[in-house]
Amino acid sequence: MTDTVASIPTQLRTPGVDTRGSTGRWPTYAIGFGLAAGLTVASFVLAGGGWLTPASLVAALVALAIAQMIVHLVFFLHITTAPAQKTNILALLLTLLIISLVVIGSLWIMAQLSTHMVPMDQLMQMQR
Repeated sequence: MTDTVASIPTQLRTPGVDTRGSTGRWPTYAIGFGLAAGLTVASFVLAGGGWLTPASLVAALVALAIAQMIVHLVFFLHITTAPAQKTNILALLLTLLIISLVVIGSLWIMAQLSTHMVPMDQLMQMQR
């Protein structure tokens, strides 16, 4: 059986297409699963342990969440810094930009609504 991707000339291939089949091997997924499960267990242990102050607990959970995102990107989505991954990295950055715009815009709208809202005691007096 011939490999259809390998038979296409190099200049006509889509960037990010791996012809060697290096992604999707089970040891890579097993390592990623172990790291992700370990980070999840660590976050539950920290949250339920009561060893940290609330501020340091939040910082530790944020650090563990960022580490878990990196594990998922590298081991499961196979996002690397290889030149062939340029389109995948650009798509990821565009996605992060859109998500941040939606979140920041929503927070801004809610802050403006909260600022311009009538206090409850005045609202009750207006309804009488």
